[in-house]
Amino acid sequence: MGKAKVGDNIKIIEMLGEPSYTGRVGIVELIDCAGQLHGSWGGLAVQEENDRYIVIEGGEKDEK
Repeated sequence: MGKAKVGDNIKIIEMLGEPSYTGRVGIVELIDCAGQLHGSWGGLAVQEENDRYIVIEGGEKDEK
């Protein structure tokens, strides 16, 4: 799992307690102050410490 940035496309590998989110793909639209990723994959945020995702090709790439 890599560190996602706003504009990155991600694929959710596993979201704790939410099996229906497995395999969803979307664009990171916001990273909140708790480090949770919000985006176009649905209404729930991806939590870095609990969930697994991968950054996939495409999307705007912001420099760190």
